[in-house]
Amino acid sequence: MSKRKSAKYKLDRRMGENIWGRPKSSVNRRSYGPGQHGQRRKGKLSDYGIQLRAKQKLKGYYGDVTEKQFKATYQEASRMKGDTGQNLIGLLEQRLDMVVYRAKFAPTIFAARQIVSHGHIRVNGVKCNIASRRVKVGDIISLGNKAKEMALIIEAQNLPERDIPDYVAVDGTDKITFVRVPTLDEVPYPVKMEPNLVVEFYSR
Repeated sequence: MSKRKSAKYKLDRRMGENIWGRPKSSVNRRSYGPGQHGQRRKGKLSDYGIQLRAKQKLKGYYGDVTEKQFKATYQEASRMKGDTGQNLIGLLEQRLDMVVYRAKFAPTIFAARQIVSHGHIRVNGVKCNIASRRVKVGDIISLGNKAKEMALIIEAQNLPERDIPDYVAVDGTDKITFVRVPTLDEVPYPVKMEPNLVVEFYSR
């Protein structure tokens, strides 16, 4: 399991955007970058800098997955038929921790990863603690018995700031079905993501 070693909202400030759309984000108060030089005027980014930033933003949004995992996902996307950028988004949205987050079983992607790793999630009735597991179309994701009582999960289900997308079908309060692999347009990102720039970054 990968851990964020730095404060997660520092990533928001570095990008200058509230990438998870959370009300607590420090970008809402301070739109400049972190650190003592954060308020200095930024220079114009090069093409490489723009591509790197797009990659960091996308990678950070998905819980700051490791570079090794993220690059492997890109390589798999590039081997698939169709648009590599769309394939990349589809593969990232099929991660179990992301499906748990989309189902509103967790308030953040980091909490979703923790819930999975602690064994609170069932895939087709079988306990799974691997956050990066690929969910298939038709898979049923449900909460374990203990998880149904957890305050964190009850809080997440009542969050007003995001909705459950159409590609996740809700069945009661503790079960969902992964209906289809989404396209980029269907994914409810709070900010603009540019997977085409990520593809350019890796194919340099």
